[in-house]
Amino acid sequence: MRRAFISPTKYVQGENELLNLGYFVKTFGDSALLIAHPDDVTRVKDKLESTKQKFNITLVESGFHGECSRQEVARLQALAKEHRCACTIGLGGGKAIDTAKCVAEGEALIIVPTIAATDAPTSHSAVLYTPEGEFDDYAYFKQSPSVVMIDTTVIAKAPTRFLVAGMGDALSTYFEARATANSYSNVNAGLPCGVREGVCGEAKGTITALGLAKLCYDTLLENGFKAKQACDLNIVTPALENIIETNILLSGLGFESGGLAAIHAIHNGLTALEGTHHYYHGEKVAFSTIAQMVLENADRTELREVLDFCLSIGLPVCLADIGVEQVTYEELLEVAKKACIAEESIHSMPFPITEEAVASAIMAADQLGRQYKLSKEL
Repeated sequence: MRRAFISPTKYVQGENELLNLGYFVKTFGDSALLIAHPDDVTRVKDKLESTKQKFNITLVESGFHGECSRQEVARLQALAKEHRCACTIGLGGGKAIDTAKCVAEGEALIIVPTIAATDAPTSHSAVLYTPEGEFDDYAYFKQSPSVVMIDTTVIAKAPTRFLVAGMGDALSTYFEARATANSYSNVNAGLPCGVREGVCGEAKGTITALGLAKLCYDTLLENGFKAKQACDLNIVTPALENIIETNILLSGLGFESGGLAAIHAIHNGLTALEGTHHYYHGEKVAFSTIAQMVLENADRTELREVLDFCLSIGLPVCLADIGVEQVTYEELLEVAKKACIAEESIHSMPFPITEEAVASAIMAADQLGRQYKLSKEL
């Protein structure tokens, strides 16, 4: 059996860590292309100016247009070449980070998230869109980022909803990795530089990845509520530090080397319902976690544990919580059809999947969440 594990070369987090950005740029050269939304640059302008002066580096601002498209990537690659930038920095949220991955193409890349809303920063993959914002394709690179740097004071000052959404994304990690391990399915860590098919792209998860995925879940239960309280106050506490590491590092390593299963596929299917479009990825993933647990007939105690956790920090537990007040079984069949296409991760579940079973699981999960939520309110 071929197994694979992938990770960033270096992960570092701490209060005011952004002041050390220049040190990591210096490991590549004297200049870097900074890909960031202007609002994110403004948020950390003083720290960027300080690290530039301290380490005598040049940061070439990209004028990022806000969409990770092929056209934008080509423009930024030309800009980096023109200024002879030694490395690429992706600072901000998902679009800036993915654009930086595509520009760097697996070389000399520093990722600096300003929110902890997803587990994407550590991965060797990116999502491409058209200039109009429609999905284009996935991109895979030969290695993960060279450095992932987290300034926890910046994360603490971001809206709490981002942190909570990140916990929703992280919540899925263990349940998908467990399902993938039970079915001996392939994981993303085995994919070489954009190749999906062939022997070189086929690899199972490691016991290390499954162990990290379980640690991800345990840390959420222990620290999630306390971390949300700290973020509400815009302060850094040990619990917040732990959850930032959980949302970004543990979940990132867990999903990429442990595997995805029904949860993310159901999430993708739910995007067919217009009401969900105003909700974050991790918020929809939280409900999708409950749907996978229903699909696999999860242990009742474990299911209650997940529901209690979601309610404690404000994550969705039913369709109404993600903007879908009313839905028919026929509409859920359309969601299931999208979730069950041949290339989706739902086929990593350790049993046969049908569209009808998925639609039924979503409907049952919605009813379960509504009733559980009502019982807690009473």
